[in-house]
Amino acid sequence: QVQLVESGGGLVQAGGSLRLSCAASGSIFSINAMGWYRQAPGKQRELVASITSGGSTNYADSVKGRFTISRDNAKNTVYLQMNSLKPEDTAVYYCNADGVIFLARSGYQSGYDYWGQGTQVTVSS
Repeated sequence: QVQLVESGGGLVQAGGSLRLSCAASGSIFSINAMGWYRQAPGKQRELVASITSGGSTNYADSVKGRFTISRDNAKNTVYLQMNSLKPEDTAVYYCNADGVIFLARSGYQSGYDYWGQGTQVTVSS
């Protein structure tokens, strides 16, 4: 079993900063890609940022220069540093892990597309 647990959301004024964390638990051997998505009310879930195990990153245009994604492979944890927050960044932020190799009773297994429960980020104007 693989579980993702996010933390770090909250309420912040425009221009402020927040740091999100997401820890993956289970008998994990490796994770290929980890990322952050967000979903605002009435909108579709969208990619915010992603990072591979090798450190390659990808960002949505709307957050480039303001958000930074990083990960600690030893801890199976991904972070999202969000600076210069805007009211339009308000959403539920979800952590995602893809390409996970973990140890099950029957041996090593691979799994895809795991999601955390989400953490609310609210930016006031």
